[in-house]
Amino acid sequence: MDEAVKHSCGLFGVYGHRDAARLTYLGLYSLQHRGEEAAGIVTYDGKTMHTHKEMGLVSEVFNEQTLHGLPGRMAIGHTRYSTTGSSTLKNSQPLVVTYAKGSIAVAHNGNLVNASELRQQLEANGSIFQTTVDSEIILHLLARATNKEFQDDLVECLRLLKGAFTLLFLTERELIGIRDPNGFRPLVLGRLNKTAVLASETCALDIIGAKFVREVEPGEAVCIGAGGLRSRYPFKDQPTSRSHCLFEHVYFARPDSFLFGESVQAVRVKLGRQLAREHPVEADLVMPIPDSGNFAALGYSLESKIPFALGMIRNHYVGRTFIQPAQEIRDLKIRVKFNPIKEIIKGKRLVIVDDSIVRGNTTRARVKSLREAGAKAIHMRVSCPPTRHACFYGIDFPSKRELIANTLSLDEIRKFIGVESLGYLSLDGMLKAVRQPADYCTACWSGTYPIPFGGEGDKFALEKHAGQGRC
Repeated sequence: MDEAVKHSCGLFGVYGHRDAARLTYLGLYSLQHRGEEAAGIVTYDGKTMHTHKEMGLVSEVFNEQTLHGLPGRMAIGHTRYSTTGSSTLKNSQPLVVTYAKGSIAVAHNGNLVNASELRQQLEANGSIFQTTVDSEIILHLLARATNKEFQDDLVECLRLLKGAFTLLFLTERELIGIRDPNGFRPLVLGRLNKTAVLASETCALDIIGAKFVREVEPGEAVCIGAGGLRSRYPFKDQPTSRSHCLFEHVYFARPDSFLFGESVQAVRVKLGRQLAREHPVEADLVMPIPDSGNFAALGYSLESKIPFALGMIRNHYVGRTFIQPAQEIRDLKIRVKFNPIKEIIKGKRLVIVDDSIVRGNTTRARVKSLREAGAKAIHMRVSCPPTRHACFYGIDFPSKRELIANTLSLDEIRKFIGVESLGYLSLDGMLKAVRQPADYCTACWSGTYPIPFGGEGDKFALEKHAGQGRC
């Protein structure tokens, strides 16, 4: 993936297991691709909520000692990439509060498009915030609700939110999973014997041996407690069209997951097949930019009859390319993250398949390394349309000014990255790869937003509002 597009979070929850923390650890481990900045787990043992969260990867944050300190049969966990608020420990999740009605923890995947408005209203009424993430707004809304029952408070709170919000709540009685009425971000329900599990993707169910039951529906609140599972529909009187994030299939989700009613790997193969139909070329090999380009490249190969080859190896132990502030260090990390196999590439005409081109710098570096490895010709194929618009629903795209497709023509992009030809999948072609194309959000390609959002958007807006700057 080109260097600046990141996702927001991975969620995992367990109800009714003696090793809830360990199951959550394993679930988060399989959701690491959804957030590499921080990880956290909250458990409840019948008396107290226990929390452990730190900056870093799941394997760095948790060990046997920390998991031993998280007793209880209920748990929620979170892996974070920040799309609202800076990457600091105070902004890591789950967030936990104790108020008049007890203790509650929340973990959030998505972005609230009315976060600034809600926070200003809450602060005007005396609320004091401890973080600069939009997720804390939800807790303040709950604390101010005056209904007799918590679930009525929750419904009242949810109806005030606008945007993308897949949520897990852990209360002293229940595990609750919620999807916004548009269904931007995924959430699935699984079962391990008598244990109920909620997760962002089915791959997290697989790792603990849980069976996939169904997806939580858009607009549904699944409440799991001693009496079993009950569903509420807080938005049933609000007509809303489904807006699943198509980038989940293009890039974010693991290929072994089943999301929005479809196999991720199968969709990616279809994207590659359609790409070959729209942009054929004479070549010797089709190869992916690993890992998210693997199945699209396979689809391109199957459709074009050009042999498939893994001509580039990804070093999985190299950190993300954006974490180093010095450009020269970042460039070095780009070079060592992917290494071409010269014996495969030398003298060959290559079709290189990737999921997207964002700024173009990483793609340009990849092409340069393939030239140095002896490629005779390089044809770039991209399994989605040109990305020209910002996302306000949980993807951290750079600003429109930084998106290469907004500043250069297709031929200028081709020259910039240094390839013989460049072909993007059309929007219509991309939508042909999914069964229910009307159910998907395509705003980052089409500019048509299912929920209006004014301005450019700013992940640090709440910090600026709070006078804290970009810490």
